[in-house]
Amino acid sequence: MAALRAELAAVEPARACCRAAERAGLGVSAQDRQLAPAVARLARRLARTDTPGSAPTFAWATAPEHCRLAYVRALFLARGSLSLARGHTHLEFTVPVSEAGSLAVRLADIRLPATWRIRRGRGVVTWKGSETLMTFLRRAGGSAAVLELEARLVTRALRGDLNRALNAEGANVARSVAASRRQLASIAALERTGALQRVPPTVRRVAEARREAPEATLGELAATLGLSRSFVQRAFQRLGSLAVRPAAYADEEQQRARRPDVPEVAAR
Repeated sequence: MAALRAELAAVEPARACCRAAERAGLGVSAQDRQLAPAVARLARRLARTDTPGSAPTFAWATAPEHCRLAYVRALFLARGSLSLARGHTHLEFTVPVSEAGSLAVRLADIRLPATWRIRRGRGVVTWKGSETLMTFLRRAGGSAAVLELEARLVTRALRGDLNRALNAEGANVARSVAASRRQLASIAALERTGALQRVPPTVRRVAEARREAPEATLGELAATLGLSRSFVQRAFQRLGSLAVRPAAYADEEQQRARRPDVPEVAAR
């Protein structure tokens, strides 16, 4: 924030009207307030051209846009704050409540729309999100601040994408591990009862492959066995059902006995 204030305070308007607009934006007592050193120096420099103690005036309605932008830049230096905390980007102007609504209207006039509210007896005019903020900084002369802010936003976005990818990968690994444990438990249960030796040969091959490679994915097992992934998945579902309901195997045997000419489909 200090670097941003210093950069904007160093902007030297070429037009006298823009310098007068800056003086009005800073306010008559700006040089006496607890401001950043660069802003205080700007206020004192501009004050030398005014009558001591005079109230600076600025006719927004008739001012050209370059003067309006100079006014808003100075108003930010005197009453603005920038926050990049907790993943949110917003800039605030803290002004008297009586000025908050009119300031929001003025910002909309220069295509920088803002919202406003009352907080602890003060008016707070806010730009939320990075797009409007970046537009203001570019137009106000804060090119270095724009580059730094863009770098921060890109870093934040990349960090967020990386965290989401890692979380998704971790969730996938956890699901795979849990599924492998269930499958191995079903295979062990069927082996204890001898039912594993009576399942179709291809299903038994899937069970043996799982015991040899507990960490393998369904796709990896399918590639190793030369089967389709869907078949491997159905084989594990069958093994799980037989382990939970042993009686289901007898029903399956009877059904297969009625259809002796139907071969087991194993290939892709």
